[in-house]
Amino acid sequence: MARLFGTDGVRGLANGELTPELALSVAASAARVLAAHDRSHRPVAVVGRDPRASGEMLEAAVVAGLASAGADVLRVGIQPTPAVAYLVGALEADLGVMISASHNPMPDNGIKLFASGGHKLPDGIEDEIEAGLTSDAPRPTGAGIGRVSDVPDAVDRYTDHLLAATPHPLTGLRIVVDCANGAASFAAPEVYRKAGAEVIAVHAEPDGININDGCGSTHPEVLQAMVVEHGADLGIAHDGDADRCLAVDASGELVDGDQIMAILALAMAEAGELAHDTLVATVMSNLGLHLAMRDHRVTLRTTAVGDRYVLEELRSGGYALGGEQSGHVVFPALATTGDGLLTALRVMSRVASTGKPLAELAGVMRKLPQVLVNVRVSDKATVAKSDVVREAVEAVEAELGDEGRVLLRPSGTEQLVRVMVEAPAQEIAQAAADRLAGVVSSVS
Repeated sequence: MARLFGTDGVRGLANGELTPELALSVAASAARVLAAHDRSHRPVAVVGRDPRASGEMLEAAVVAGLASAGADVLRVGIQPTPAVAYLVGALEADLGVMISASHNPMPDNGIKLFASGGHKLPDGIEDEIEAGLTSDAPRPTGAGIGRVSDVPDAVDRYTDHLLAATPHPLTGLRIVVDCANGAASFAAPEVYRKAGAEVIAVHAEPDGININDGCGSTHPEVLQAMVVEHGADLGIAHDGDADRCLAVDASGELVDGDQIMAILALAMAEAGELAHDTLVATVMSNLGLHLAMRDHRVTLRTTAVGDRYVLEELRSGGYALGGEQSGHVVFPALATTGDGLLTALRVMSRVASTGKPLAELAGVMRKLPQVLVNVRVSDKATVAKSDVVREAVEAVEAELGDEGRVLLRPSGTEQLVRVMVEAPAQEIAQAAADRLAGVVSSVS
């Protein structure tokens, strides 16, 4: 059977694959597993959600599951995922549950779990929780049943934390923020205004149905137009649960996660905050980021695709900044997971403190054209072992030299091989990617 937990919790069609019964069972098992690891006290869990309609149903199931296993529950309501992670630590809870499907469309939902301190659960603990779904563990009764209460100042606690982590006020900046009709709709405009910016909020009226619907970081077109229309200094685009952000400069050009990391890495290096003068990114980051960091004597360490791998590398190496091209950026000294609001505040703070427009700051990195071709194959392993494929890749790499890059990556869930090529010109990248795709297809 396929593993229940994916790279970011349990996710699926709400009331389809992800039923209230499953949500209750996952929550109860999580409470039992964590209680078994620490029997010194009664477990406490923080529960938050994004505003999608199914979150109301799943929150009720999760709360019931936790309480039925003897855990006390602190409900924090609609919050960004990083707020729930922060509050787990701030409230000294043993477990955090965020009900969200991030950038997925509204019919989907998910359950993300955090351990004490707000850290994502290791695979071993997730496996224990999954194994516990079928156990017939005894349930507490009477006073042993968990109690449920709300945390009315949850948003204030989180925004105060964000403001304390903002190195320079945003006074004088006019910004447009696209909240994706998601979890950032309440916290983001408020904290940006408190930081000193003039804020124009768009897609900040969630109705349970409109989350990620033609808006947010996956659809930045409206934001790009509004930044120009309002003469704003920049724009910020969040996804449904606000654990990431993309930016838009004053001319309406998109600034992606690679460019954001370049801006932040150099700012932190200048301030002496970039531990070991190292940035962590995934193999999908643009070669332009590699070249920019090399030019500024910053080491770039790469990981497999997925924020959990970035987090592992950050922790193991004691590094201070890492992230993904998607705009998922992590500051380990300030947050335990990607935080789109924190990232946006740090970028805007850099704009305000330097007096330089975002386009100039992002210009430190020149993005090389990148082409990605998905090739359906009969056997990924055959492609991986093929000498013909290896020789074709080596030939393209030799042609591109230092001005390009090739990456072949098997899909983790399908019989697909992803062929990615970066080159100085779009037509060169496209031709090389098509050529390699043809070789991959021929050997499988």
